[in-house]
Amino acid sequence: MNRPSAVNVQTFINDQPFGAFQWLIFFMCFVIVLLDGFDTAAIGFIAPSLLTEWHLAKPDLAPVLSAALFGLACGALVSGPLSDRLGRRMLLLGSVFLFGVACLASAFSSSIGQLTTLRFVTGVGLGAAMPNAVTMMGEFCPDRRRATVINLMFCGFPLGAAFGGFLAAWMIPHLGWRSVLMLGGTTPLVLGVLLLVKMPESVRFMVANGQPVDRIRTTLARISRDALNAVSFAMTETAPQTGGNGLGVVLSRSYIVGSVMLWIAYFMGLVIFYASINWMPILLKEAGLTPKSATLISALFPLGGVGAVLCGMLMDRFNANRVIAVCYALTAVSVYGIGQAVGNVGLLVLIVFVAGVLMNTAQSSLPALAAAFYPTAGRGTGVAWMLGVGRFGGIAGSFLVAELTRRHVTFAGVFATIAVAGLLSCIALLIKQMARPHDATATGGVESLGH
Repeated sequence: MNRPSAVNVQTFINDQPFGAFQWLIFFMCFVIVLLDGFDTAAIGFIAPSLLTEWHLAKPDLAPVLSAALFGLACGALVSGPLSDRLGRRMLLLGSVFLFGVACLASAFSSSIGQLTTLRFVTGVGLGAAMPNAVTMMGEFCPDRRRATVINLMFCGFPLGAAFGGFLAAWMIPHLGWRSVLMLGGTTPLVLGVLLLVKMPESVRFMVANGQPVDRIRTTLARISRDALNAVSFAMTETAPQTGGNGLGVVLSRSYIVGSVMLWIAYFMGLVIFYASINWMPILLKEAGLTPKSATLISALFPLGGVGAVLCGMLMDRFNANRVIAVCYALTAVSVYGIGQAVGNVGLLVLIVFVAGVLMNTAQSSLPALAAAFYPTAGRGTGVAWMLGVGRFGGIAGSFLVAELTRRHVTFAGVFATIAVAGLLSCIALLIKQMARPHDATATGGVESLGH
């Protein structure tokens, strides 16, 4: 049998069905994102218990609510360049074990200061894990399904956050608030063992960094045994090449406008997400709902993320920038509607869910957009920096609502203010599209790695 001289790894992946090995990678990355959602949201749901047990005022919660977000930002900003240098697998393993240990330790905090410190460390681990999961999954996906698969994976984040809300509503009265953090810490430690045994290195990373052919062949053979016939491997990139890697790619002339617009869009989306998920239980309780009703209605907001799968399918077929921009514009309208519906519980349940579907669909779609935007040499950094810079939007959202409540702004006024962020995300994506008008399709098509 004549062996081909060089196999193009992305063409090879494109030509194979999405098989059991890729579904295993998907499962592991999905659980990472699920745990990120669960852990990130958990602090909002235990916040009312902290107020009572430690005799705190609401403004005292701002540091502990935002500590993990500072950690998330730091973890993402540092891990992206490291991922492009050291590999996706090493960063994933280290980050999952880090946030598992830190979250478990935070369950034993005896003061708000201790909890704040441990939430920061937890955030560093989470911040490093999320972008590397996105990058790893994207580099094992066929082009035609990349946005759909990454968006499906990202549904884990809002589902984890919603699951955290429903669990917290039951666990806190029966087992205390510390039990939520214990669960959030032990699960990633179990997952870390599975990652250690089963998670491969990205084949695109291995080819780009000239790693041994045998190692690449062994990994690709788990997708299809046809890879055993290859004697060497190559990789093509249709995205503009800058000659650099990591941050040099992200900030290069070809990518700088798109990078900044992705940062703005993700930043503003997280203003909405964290302002809502951290403060909605407290605001609804103040508006007259029972604590249990406030928690359950708030949990509907992150549950809406399941709409991201449909958005991923649309992104694989139409212009991804415009698809997500429309979602953000509709998010702004629906978030404004939350503030107008507080007197009617039935309407409030419906509009919180609709706002959650739109908000989480838009937000969950941006990592797939970023993974397709950058070449392999800068993808880890590009995705991580969008997530990292964007996390400051979560910090801003938490402090924004704290300031609005301090000024006694009405419930409707709070949500009208938050809604503006959705319009800004929409505008940022339209500017990204205008800066690179040849990005006619999203992550599918004939390109080897999208636009």
